[in-house]
Amino acid sequence: MSDKLVCVTGGSGFIASWLVKLLLQRGYTVRASVRDPSDPKKAEHLRALDRASERLHLFKADLLEEGSFDTAIAGCVGVFHTASPVFYNATDFQSELIEPAVKGTLNVLKSCAKASSVKRVVMTSSMTAVIFNGRSLNPDVVVDETWYSDPDFCTKNKLWYHLSKTLAEEAAWKFSKENGVELLTINPGMVIGPLLQPTINLSSACICNLVNGSSTFPNSTIRWINVKDVAMAHILAYEIPSANGRYCLVENVAHNSEVVEIIHKLYPSIPVPGKCADDNPFEAIYQVSKEKARSLGLNLIPLEQSVKETIESLKEKGFVTF
Repeated sequence: MSDKLVCVTGGSGFIASWLVKLLLQRGYTVRASVRDPSDPKKAEHLRALDRASERLHLFKADLLEEGSFDTAIAGCVGVFHTASPVFYNATDFQSELIEPAVKGTLNVLKSCAKASSVKRVVMTSSMTAVIFNGRSLNPDVVVDETWYSDPDFCTKNKLWYHLSKTLAEEAAWKFSKENGVELLTINPGMVIGPLLQPTINLSSACICNLVNGSSTFPNSTIRWINVKDVAMAHILAYEIPSANGRYCLVENVAHNSEVVEIIHKLYPSIPVPGKCADDNPFEAIYQVSKEKARSLGLNLIPLEQSVKETIESLKEKGFVTF
């Protein structure tokens, strides 16, 4: 067994692709699970990564199928669980979001508990599992790792994606305590930055919509973070012996109006949306503590650079033209 053998679930995703790339760069041998290794959209960009031909192995696995991660995880010392459905417009939230998130997390953790080789599991959670609890947010409020979203609040407000992440994280902590699996969670905000995968993901689409001729911007305040920082946080949380618990990852809490200003400053020729989608007061800005993220040695990439990298990547992949 190599102490450099790790597994990444949901390997073809936006964060996971970067995680696989950086792990390979750091000399790890990576087993990545993908739903269909024969689908070029899921696998081609991973096989094209540096050192992939020697040290990347793709495994077929399904979140809802118990035991389907056993083979990929057996013999690994570290497991990065990133696989979870991400979309906001679920028609059947129970089967499309909640079940794959919660059941999938437990299936992966069960495979980890079976494999005596696994030393530590790092799970991709979300700031949506931190903030949504009805507590009021304003510029003086500092959100940190001790905050938890409230499932009842999420249900009442029909925040199904937020609920899926909250319940998945709850289930993961409970299972890890009961089964002696060492677990850490990374709780990123809205993840943007360069895309490795050929398809557009939900968070990149938020920037894409602002440069693709939309006349209005949404009245929402968003927690922004660069995908490279998120991937690196997973690795550092795995590598640093004293790392523990949860890590909130947000470089900047900014309203969409501010992001529009950044885009206008960077690309004066792009026609950005001129007004807010509604006449309500702008959603409040607040703070998210960076203390724990800094304890990993991370210096977070500034929002302006993340916006620029996202737009350049969207342009290169043909999702925007200007």
